[in-house]
Amino acid sequence: MEVIHCQGCGVKIQTTDENAIGYAPPAALSREDVICKRCFRLRHYNEVQDVDLTADDYLKMLQSIEKEKGLVLNVVDLFDVQGSLIKSLHRFVGDNPVVLVGNKVDLLPHSVNLNKVKQWMKKTAKDFGLTVKDVYLVSSTSGVGMDETAFEIERLRNGKDVYVVGCTNVGKSTFINYLINKSIEQQNVITTSYFPGTTLGFIDIPLDENSSMIDTPGIINKSQISHYLSEKDLKEITPKKEIKPIVFQLDQEQTVFIGGLARIDITKSDKREGIIFHFANNLHLHRTKTDKADLLYDQHLGELLSPPTEESLDTLPELTSHTFKLTGGKKDIVFSGLGWITVPDREITITAYAPKGIEIIVRDAII
Repeated sequence: MEVIHCQGCGVKIQTTDENAIGYAPPAALSREDVICKRCFRLRHYNEVQDVDLTADDYLKMLQSIEKEKGLVLNVVDLFDVQGSLIKSLHRFVGDNPVVLVGNKVDLLPHSVNLNKVKQWMKKTAKDFGLTVKDVYLVSSTSGVGMDETAFEIERLRNGKDVYVVGCTNVGKSTFINYLINKSIEQQNVITTSYFPGTTLGFIDIPLDENSSMIDTPGIINKSQISHYLSEKDLKEITPKKEIKPIVFQLDQEQTVFIGGLARIDITKSDKREGIIFHFANNLHLHRTKTDKADLLYDQHLGELLSPPTEESLDTLPELTSHTFKLTGGKKDIVFSGLGWITVPDREITITAYAPKGIEIIVRDAII
């Protein structure tokens, strides 16, 4: 069979998997210029769509960035910073400056200290070996912070290309689409036509005569909890509005389940503690005694304790525990991809559970 490449981004055309890179409907193969679905959406609707890419293919793409000169934007999900930071990015950016864009800021409680969020994101990136030029917090859906960020991107790129990278499900495409539509409306710079990109699915979106914003497909990171859940369950754990904190007064040997996806046990505490839970408003929290927690989980996972629902039970890894002895200041225990709990400034030992491979970390409280 003849190998056909997309005239827009250079990727190999395939007609079997609509959600994979290079998809085009079979009828499109009879056209003179064959383009993939992703390029078609950009050309006709000024809309960039996310597609999944394997880690190996993605790393090959990143290697080409090191040889170029430009600004690298890593778009991350503020509810899943550990899971959506590209951990190997520092190996491939060379001397190019890197900026972190934290998406979904409008879903955080208003009481969150955004400067603390930025400091935590910089520290997390540094732990991965990545030094970032700056951090911007935005909502690519509502537009919060987007105009300021667009201005700063223009300043930092200094006439060079902009490479936008990110994992799947972080809102990268929505972020790019906002910038595209804003540029068309205000400057008439970006057109609905575009230039052939490099191989493996880069899309060049012209910024001016000499430079482009270069969109890269989203990488699948297996430490993102979203990859183990059905679409229905994903909607339940993803905040749609500003999250409303819930306070539980917890004694030693009490447990709270976060749906059936996570749990905390108060392992040791000399007094009743007010623990604050920050999760999607639709995500059900259930309190019980620790000595009954295992039986409750075994009997009611997927029912009382959901999500996961039945569709996700077979793909969700088993829960694994992490014990934290907290002292010296108010702390957050963060469940990557779900949310976090805030623990008061007291000595307390908490055992936290999450699906195997999903990170649980402790940070200084951001509220």
